[in-house]
Amino acid sequence: MLIVQKYGGTSVGSLERIEEVAKRVAKAKDAGNDVVVVVSAMSGETNKLIGYAKHFSKNPPKREMDLLLSSGERVTSSLLSIALQAKGYNSVALTGRQAGIYTDDLHTTARIDSIDSNKIKEHLDNDEIVVVAGFQGVTSSGEVSTLGRGGSDLSAVAIAGALRADLCEIYTDVDGVYTTDPRIEPKAKKLDIISYDEMLELASLGAKVLQNRSVELAKKLDVTLVTRSSFNDNEGTLITKEENIMEKPLVSGIALDKNQARVTLRGVKDEPGIAAKIFNRLAKENINVDMIIQNVGLDGVTNLGFTVPENELSDAKSVMSKLNASELIEFDPNIVKVSVVGVGMQSHSGVASKAFDTLAKENINIQMISTSEIKVSMVVDEKYGELAVRALHSAYNLDK
Repeated sequence: MLIVQKYGGTSVGSLERIEEVAKRVAKAKDAGNDVVVVVSAMSGETNKLIGYAKHFSKNPPKREMDLLLSSGERVTSSLLSIALQAKGYNSVALTGRQAGIYTDDLHTTARIDSIDSNKIKEHLDNDEIVVVAGFQGVTSSGEVSTLGRGGSDLSAVAIAGALRADLCEIYTDVDGVYTTDPRIEPKAKKLDIISYDEMLELASLGAKVLQNRSVELAKKLDVTLVTRSSFNDNEGTLITKEENIMEKPLVSGIALDKNQARVTLRGVKDEPGIAAKIFNRLAKENINVDMIIQNVGLDGVTNLGFTVPENELSDAKSVMSKLNASELIEFDPNIVKVSVVGVGMQSHSGVASKAFDTLAKENINIQMISTSEIKVSMVVDEKYGELAVRALHSAYNLDK
């Protein structure tokens, strides 16, 4: 088998942890597999480098930041390769450039354009373990680029796709994907298997095991993912195509997104083009609008509400202040979004009504609702968020 393994910052957070990772990689090689390893920077290293840069400038140039931040992963890849060679294994460390990861020109948030996997294949043909510095690539003009948050996961999935690897293992500090955050609901259970679409919904709705960019790419490239802990030998969670799942659960998980804020416009003129004007302005400022609700117009006016990420609320306020609108505008950062996710919803009725009934029994008022084929999301007051998660988790028997 050809296996791509990715190790996050906590997994390689110290020399002792890198030693443990080397043992795990060696075990996979001893089992007869070809192995490519993608590593993050040691935990805390990226923040330390950002701090160094901010010592000189509040807004350091993005090109120089890419060159600076990419060094963290290079250190880890070199150390892991040295550790493997000390154990008697043939190993080689590669930067993103040397691994053939080509990106667009957007420094600090680059997207992968293509991968030339020939260099990696040459080393694999020489029976070497290949250790790649994640999170980074090179532009067409030869500049170092970085992939933004979750970039090492993205590197691993892209390499696995390019090599047509049999498996891509994402190692973190948690055992896999849970039915909800175990810190909120101790009865949460680890899922053995989940579909790409369910994982995408959970990742975009606040679950932090995987970034949705990497899941999107895995689905596109048909890469079979497993996420598991590097701190134990427990089985992880398999993330795969829906058709590979024999019994599709009605509900797979409950997600809580605390990074939400609500904007409400009262007394909006009920005429064509008003919504377009508002949301075009927000789009031009790259503000992500999520849930939208508009009341039926009465006497020529209506109310319009929508949610944005809380960390983009100040930008939204700035946009709204420039509209020269006569309506009353309210901003509420004290909300959360609670979501019920499951592929089984596509063939079963009553999932949404159970969610609404469950929150009603807890006297939790639902402010906004949005649905898709496999998701029901509800906005509630922040103080009720965790209670809502626990109630819904119990209502759908996810603790059984």
